[in-house]
Amino acid sequence: MPIKPYFRGVRFFLLLAFGALAPLYAQSARNPVLSFSVYDRTRVDSWQWFAAPPYSNSYGYVESLLRAGIAQRVRRWDWQLELAQPSVLALPSNAISPAAAQGQLGLGGSYYAANNNADAAAAFLKQGFVRFDNGKASLRLGRFEFFDGQETKPTNSAIAWLQTNRIAQRLIGNFGFSNAQRSFDGLDAYYQKGAWNLTAMAARADQGVFNMNGNPELNVDLQYLALTRSDAGRHLLWRAFGLGYHDGRTGVTKTDNRALAARVADHQNIRIGTYGGDLLASFPAGAGAFDLLFWGAGQNGSWGTQSHKAGAAAAEGGYQFNKLATAPWLRGGWFRSTGDDNAADGTHNTFFQVLPTPRIYARLPFYNLMNSTDDFVELIDQPVKRVAVRSDLHWLQLTSANDLWYLGGGAFDNKVFGYVGRPASKSHSLASVFDISADWRTTANVDLNFYYSYAQGKTVVASIYPAARNMQYGYVEFVYHWSFARKRAD
Repeated sequence: MPIKPYFRGVRFFLLLAFGALAPLYAQSARNPVLSFSVYDRTRVDSWQWFAAPPYSNSYGYVESLLRAGIAQRVRRWDWQLELAQPSVLALPSNAISPAAAQGQLGLGGSYYAANNNADAAAAFLKQGFVRFDNGKASLRLGRFEFFDGQETKPTNSAIAWLQTNRIAQRLIGNFGFSNAQRSFDGLDAYYQKGAWNLTAMAARADQGVFNMNGNPELNVDLQYLALTRSDAGRHLLWRAFGLGYHDGRTGVTKTDNRALAARVADHQNIRIGTYGGDLLASFPAGAGAFDLLFWGAGQNGSWGTQSHKAGAAAAEGGYQFNKLATAPWLRGGWFRSTGDDNAADGTHNTFFQVLPTPRIYARLPFYNLMNSTDDFVELIDQPVKRVAVRSDLHWLQLTSANDLWYLGGGAFDNKVFGYVGRPASKSHSLASVFDISADWRTTANVDLNFYYSYAQGKTVVASIYPAARNMQYGYVEFVYHWSFARKRAD
């Protein structure tokens, strides 16, 4: 796959960045510190997707992601360059059913379709930016990663975990579970005053995710503004946000519940505004602490030739037994997003998840937060100091039986829409899911992660995959991370 060293969108930002860096570097204090970082993740995946004979639903493959970076801070300025080199090996060539409803049989099929190769690799600029940061205000320009909902760093450990694992990246993320991941070209900024944080971002999305070449920009842009406040006791955190999204890939067929002919004929842009907020709370009670989480968002705008109106909400709670040796944490919750009940009424009512990291909220990645209702319970524990264990049970429904079962995490190249939809067949019942994971920090630089999941498909799944409605997925993952700081010689 040919790799372009630079391209139109990011070249402008890099020229500005290095133009600003040159005088800063020359005028810097003696022996400024250069820092180097290496991140390597190797994952062996094993899939048994719902059966679609004679096509392969049981297979394995290997993913590898190397990220290497260099950065420097000079007084109130810093810069960073990071390269990524993703590879996927031994992908199945027959894990895509020609039956439109069955489609790609797991992520192995998705990687193969995006790269048209059983062994795919590339190298590209993952991040390259210059930033001014005086501790109270920051402005960053260039290529970077961005995560909505993670604008602050809570000191309360429960709120910090909830922010990272149950709030952040619902709408904007780097799709970190994928091998090529996602970056943005643009600018972001924040202003911090006491308990208040104001964060803004405007950028264009880059290619990547399942496509190993993450260099090109997409004709997809977004704008984001969030106001966050944490209380003085550090037991409460709330955020209000607004998000604008534009998809100008007018030659790409949209994924929705209209007939194919109507979708192929729709060459209008997508323009959606999303407005919402969330609240996190943790407070001591008896031998532990209760936690509460609320998140909600409404949407309006245009979905090509249709108008767009949709929404979603989540409510969760739990109790952590802090005085027990391993501090087990039992939680449960509910999520619901709107679906479209009428494909012919000129209004698109399916909640749109924008550009998220979907696996945070769907650890077995065969669904997402679109036209979705999810009731769940989970148990989190730390049986030994360096091992974190988590197990979830989910009962999944489609909100509208006239809409689709949606998969995916948003735009990742200029050839396909980025979300896939399968017919609901006039049913709500999707699946029950059990999973368990163990993350082991073996040393300061090495992690070993294990995951296993099982899904029992219900009516929706059985109507599409009558041969076998159950699924299994698991992986073993090795992660190496290293950083080093060196002073520049005079």
